[in-house]
Amino acid sequence: MPRLYDSRKKILVTGGAGFLGSHLIDRLLDQGHEVLCVDNLFTGTKRNIDHLHRHPHFEFMRHDVCFPLYVEVDEIYNLACPASPIHYQHDPIQTTKTSVLGAINLLGLAKRLKCKIFHASTSEVYGDPSIHPQPEEYWGNVNPTGLRACYDEGKRCAETLFSDYRRQWGIEVKIARIFNTYGPRMHPADGRVVSNFIVQALGGEPLTIYGDGSQSRSFCYVDDLVEGFLRFMETGAQVSGPINLGNPEEFTILELAEKVIEMTGSASKIVRLPLPQDDPRQRKPDIGKAREFLGWEPKVGLDQGLSKTVDYFKSY
Repeated sequence: MPRLYDSRKKILVTGGAGFLGSHLIDRLLDQGHEVLCVDNLFTGTKRNIDHLHRHPHFEFMRHDVCFPLYVEVDEIYNLACPASPIHYQHDPIQTTKTSVLGAINLLGLAKRLKCKIFHASTSEVYGDPSIHPQPEEYWGNVNPTGLRACYDEGKRCAETLFSDYRRQWGIEVKIARIFNTYGPRMHPADGRVVSNFIVQALGGEPLTIYGDGSQSRSFCYVDDLVEGFLRFMETGAQVSGPINLGNPEEFTILELAEKVIEMTGSASKIVRLPLPQDDPRQRKPDIGKAREFLGWEPKVGLDQGLSKTVDYFKSY
């Protein structure tokens, strides 16, 4: 039986003070690894990592990935980028720079260190899809000059860079396309539909639906998603992705709003506003590759996950 420190790795997580990054770090520390959390705190928050500062194997560095990073690590998880429309449209040029320059800087680091690197891409690369559900082979339907393009096209370009670094330099890359994810530590003002509805319901405010609410989404609980990250990173060099990670169970936005009202016991009403530009009508992953290559599929149902998320926002 090998001793713990024989298998301990030093792992860099960019965007580590964010919603997903902080949950990933918890799991990595539980596995006995050392973690360097890098975040510029644009959307991440120290609140998400306050519980880790006394942990002997945790280190925090405030840094913007648009600038080179000089560290020594064994693996890299790149989660650095604002991920909600409110945040990524606040400074769209910076959003694109974070995706593209961040990818260049971190891939350069992985090349120097000869280490494995994971990239958190997004289902937004599919745009407003004309194929449903979305398989990885689908090239997408993205407006390259629209309000969401800073994020959509930034992530698409990052996937290009990761793929070319793999082909040209032999870097071992893992590209995950993340679909809607929710859970504790979501930012209450991030504008995402789950956090929006819960915050509105708990405050007795009307729940805001864009359009008629018939547009659909699939919602993956954060613990399931992080398990997918870890399994993907454990695969051999031949499994580089992209691989969809998300929950294939599909709900309309109206169904989600009604669930949140029922679960919170709120008296909130539902109000409708115009649909934003380029808002996808349907979003659902084909997770056949995740099942085949990772042995992964979500375990947490929407009711169970929402209950935990509501409890978190009640205590926020």
